[in-house]
Amino acid sequence: MHDSAPAVPPPDPAQGPPALQAAPPPSPLPSPSPLPSLPPLPPIVELDGLTVSLGGRAVLRDLRAALGGRCIGLLGPNGAGKTTLLHTLLGFFPPSAGTARVFGRDIRTDTAAIRAQMGYMPESDSFIAGMSGIRFVRLMAELSGLPAAAALERAHEAMFYVGLGEARYRPVESYSLGMKQLAKLAQALAHGPRLLFLDEPTNGLDPPARRRMLELIRNVRDGGEARVILSSHLLRDVEECCDEVLVLKAGRVAVYANLEAERRANRRLLELEVRAADGAPAAAAFAELAATAGCDAALGTRQRLKLVLPDGVDARDMFRLAAGAALQIRRLDYKRDSLEDIFLKAMEGDADGGV
Repeated sequence: MHDSAPAVPPPDPAQGPPALQAAPPPSPLPSPSPLPSLPPLPPIVELDGLTVSLGGRAVLRDLRAALGGRCIGLLGPNGAGKTTLLHTLLGFFPPSAGTARVFGRDIRTDTAAIRAQMGYMPESDSFIAGMSGIRFVRLMAELSGLPAAAALERAHEAMFYVGLGEARYRPVESYSLGMKQLAKLAQALAHGPRLLFLDEPTNGLDPPARRRMLELIRNVRDGGEARVILSSHLLRDVEECCDEVLVLKAGRVAVYANLEAERRANRRLLELEVRAADGAPAAAAFAELAATAGCDAALGTRQRLKLVLPDGVDARDMFRLAAGAALQIRRLDYKRDSLEDIFLKAMEGDADGGV
């Protein structure tokens, strides 16, 4: 078997860099239990009182959650237990109490079957000296269970997919930090997993490399072939990619949030500044108009008006109301209960410290 025979032709330069194309990720191998493609999605990870102790110290403590999003964010300060949770789901650490299930399989009894469905991008580099990028990805695909010929083909596909097609024969140690991160993503994708674990995938990347990595993660998420668990301490990365988030603090579940539901709810909460034609404040007058449309209204500071929109009413209706009364909406903002707000609330009262 020779690595020098590419399995796929290089992309047409007119189509732009491979990493920026919206091509689907490598297709997963046939499985007797195909991944559901339509919502609502069933839980992919169920934590049932999961407790893990290392060196006689509890690192994860009675974790309970059911996670079923397309892309799940795992948040927490450094030392909160994020990587330990991923390693436990992969079977590296045995639970000391409770258990967890991945695609319905118990991590205590079905470790091999669970690993076969997972792709793992570790936080720390784990390359083999002297290996080219394509050899490394091929080896990882073979270790994940693919036959040699299929592993080589998928390695070429994965390297082109992440944008390393032209650099795939270079030694990995010659790669930049961003290229090494992409190579780690390629090896995690090569065998077509149903669940992808990404541990700090943008750590240390410059802004262009970070944008490329997040775009690839969103492509995988939107392709529907694999679900993603993204572990990070960077709130913006999680907010850009994830529809669910689990926040850990001192080895415990601090909060679970459905970000899609939060975003939908935020679209119903408005803050407006309304003026009359002569420029005089008109918040109180507009509050009475909004009430006729079923809105709950409250006057805020600096003549700002806060509204809660009922179902069937949106911001365009507010502009129509204002125009009909010869009023002007000078400013309109949606309430943003951002992930930062959720995270900071979860961290309040933290007296235990990290683990």
